[in-house]
Amino acid sequence: MSNNELTSLLTTILIAMVFVLFFLIMIFVFIKIKNDKKKKMPMQTENKGTNTATQGYNKQSIFNFMEFDKIEDNMIIQKNGTKYLMVVECQGVNYDLMSGIEKTSVEEGFLQFLNTLRHPIQIYTQTRTVNLEKSISTYKSRIDQLEADLRAKEANYQAKAKSGRYTKEQLDKEFYELTKQRNLYEYGRDVIFNTERMSTNKNVLNKKYYIIIPYYPEDLGNNNFDKEEIKNIAFSELYTRAQSVIRTLSACGINGKILGSNLLAELLYVAYNRDEEEIYGLDKAIAAGYDELYSTAPDVLDKKMKELDKQIEQKAMDMANDAVIQAKSDKQKRIEEKEKSMNDLISQMAKLIIEENKTFVGEDIAEAAVDKIDGTEEQEDIEEIEEEEEIAPPKKRGRKKASTENTEEGGKVNDVKEKKKTTRRTTKTA
Repeated sequence: MSNNELTSLLTTILIAMVFVLFFLIMIFVFIKIKNDKKKKMPMQTENKGTNTATQGYNKQSIFNFMEFDKIEDNMIIQKNGTKYLMVVECQGVNYDLMSGIEKTSVEEGFLQFLNTLRHPIQIYTQTRTVNLEKSISTYKSRIDQLEADLRAKEANYQAKAKSGRYTKEQLDKEFYELTKQRNLYEYGRDVIFNTERMSTNKNVLNKKYYIIIPYYPEDLGNNNFDKEEIKNIAFSELYTRAQSVIRTLSACGINGKILGSNLLAELLYVAYNRDEEEIYGLDKAIAAGYDELYSTAPDVLDKKMKELDKQIEQKAMDMANDAVIQAKSDKQKRIEEKEKSMNDLISQMAKLIIEENKTFVGEDIAEAAVDKIDGTEEQEDIEEIEEEEEIAPPKKRGRKKASTENTEEGGKVNDVKEKKKTTRRTTKTA
């Protein structure tokens, strides 16, 4: 092989190696860029999560910080119904003050309790600050009652002593009862004073002991139960386990009870609010409406719809009231008009009755009766005209003027009479 061929071969090999090296570098750069992007993605999602958390909290986001979903049927439900807990509260025994035999019996009972366990348990101890405010207020009310009884007995004793109708033995007996009441009142007052002083100087602590019993629905295996059936099965199973624990602990002299839903809420409240519980207890939190922090306001459109419904109902009521009042007023007007024409209607009906009974009464008597009715009608018409026009008596300025006024007034009256007669004739013919 010549030198030229050798150099050309080496050149081609070198060029091929350069291309391969360049290709490998490109692959390395591509993989590195891809890994950097993957590392940046979780950082961005974390930043988004922190931004949403700082923007505002809702009910679901707050519950994410808690290790339970809800409290229902004396159970704590965790992990979306995959774990149920029931809690048994136990009263502790003073082991140090027991004798040797008593200590041995307690230890044997506790061993028996451990040997009978067929399921996992958790022992939980909670230290609480005893709130003496309620106890002190209760005692103060009782002391006030004792003071009232003491004052009544003192007044009764003084009245008996002043009356002079009681013997010395009776007065001594009454004084003895009075002294007992006074001692009881003073003792109660001293107890309250010392308790208040003790509670202000230092905290009174109390330890509570609990046994937590879990249940996992996955122990049922493959099943087609719905959530309600699983909850019922969990409750029955936990209740059986809790009663078994209470019975075996009774051999140690320890009394236990299953916590209800309210006591479970108090237990969790104290566990999550160690510092605030001493000042702001659960009863005060419930009275202040702490659950309103998690309630959401109704939709604006729903509120507007309710307001519109209220306005429609109110306007409909007003329209109905106006229509009723107007109907009443129209009926009242008709009644008043009928009252005004009542005399005419009565006279017309009376004439009609006379006309119908003319054969029995006689024509002469019937005509006289009709004339009599007409005369009474004319008199009533004159009285009505006088009331309406308020005709005043003539002034005494001269005979001629007075006579002319009388003739004018008489003419007016006669004209009115004629008008009344014509109207009656027309109504009669009608």
